[in-house]
This record gives sequence, C-alpha cells and structure tokens, in this order.
Amino acid sequence: MTNIHTLAVLLGRNESQRDTAIAEHLRAVAHRQAASAQSEQLRTYRREYEQRWNAQFAVEGRIELVHCYHGFMARLTQAVDHQLRVEAHAESQVERALGLLSEAELRCASVRKLIERRGLEQRLADERRDQKQSDEFAARVAWNRHGTGGQPGLS
Repeated sequence: MTNIHTLAVLLGRNESQRDTAIAEHLRAVAHRQAASAQSEQLRTYRREYEQRWNAQFAVEGRIELVHCYHGFMARLTQAVDHQLRVEAHAESQVERALGLLSEAELRCASVRKLIERRGLEQRLADERRDQKQSDEFAARVAWNRHGTGGQPGLS
C-alpha cells in the first residue's frame, strides 16, 4: 500500500502542476485577447484618421498639414506594427502554455493509470492469497477428516 500512497502523493503534485498550467494558459489567453483587441483598436483608429484627413485634404491641403499628417501616420503605423508583434508574441505564449498544459494532463493521466494498475495488481494478489489460504484450510480439514475418520484414537 505504501507504493500506492507514494503514487497518490505524486498524483497530487502533478495535479497541482496541472492546475498551475491551466491558470497560466488562461492568463496567456486573456493577454492574447487584450493584445488583439488593442491591435484592432489601433487599426480602426488609423482607418478613421485616414478617412477624416483624406476628406479634409480634398477641401484644403496646406503643405504644413500634409507634413504633420504624414509624420503622425508614420508613427501610427509603427504603433500598429509594434502591436501586431505583441499580438504574435502573445499567440506564441498561448501555444507554449497549451503545450505545457497538455504535458501536465498527460503526466496526471499516466499516474492515474499506474495507480489503477497497481490497485488491480494488489486486489489480484489479495484474492490469490485469500484463495490459497482457503485452499490450505480446506486441505487441512479434509486431511484431518481423512486421517481420523477410519482410525479411532489417532488425532
């Protein structure tokens, strides 16, 4: 039984690691969603800004405004590109966390299966031992009956 107890302790530790992996995966997913939402907001803002200023330039296009517009658009494009890289990194973190979670789940399942197998082996060994004891007892009873049944005075 000590072996099964040790495996149960190991299972508990593995389940704790799995729970930590689940939490990490959930954090990574939340971070990815936030990065994706921010990326979408930046792209939407850039489209709206372009549309607004394109309409303004159709009416009036002073060169100073055009230079300001192009400078701001360049910085806005850099921000969008940076956010896309943040989003890609967040996606890779989700994949990494999912891989760690899968490994933790596999370890838990392996230990559970081993506990199951050891429990079955123990039950079979107990049944064999009980059967052997029962057979030995029956043989002794039969031997005692046979040995004393035909010859009085011998016990």
